[in-house]
Amino acid sequence: MKKIFSLFLILNWINASSEVYFIEPKDGDVVSETFKVKFGLSNFGVAPAGYDIPNTGHHHLLINADLPENLSQPIAANENHIHFGLGQTEAEITLEKGTYRLRLLMGNYLHIPHDDPLFSEEIIITVN
Repeated sequence: MKKIFSLFLILNWINASSEVYFIEPKDGDVVSETFKVKFGLSNFGVAPAGYDIPNTGHHHLLINADLPENLSQPIAANENHIHFGLGQTEAEITLEKGTYRLRLLMGNYLHIPHDDPLFSEEIIITVN
């Protein structure tokens, strides 16, 4: 019975839809120039870049950037595409005063979005 229950839990986890989201800030928040960003993730794992582990990836923070047009290519690395390749799930970010669009995009061990891309809803924050 215990084995059947364990198998049920594993299959349920595999079949559940994955989600990446912001724990903080929230859409519409007003934050200071340096603020904490916390990444949420469900039904998926976090692994550093370079580790090819199924059903895992690492976070990329898109700042005032649309999703890449070609999701089969590595995610850019610049001021609008911040990589968290060590597997971080939170970070302190510093932005100048203004309004910003933020989105999370998971990348695999090569910084390429997964075959079924996993990205958050876009949020808008104001840095004051």
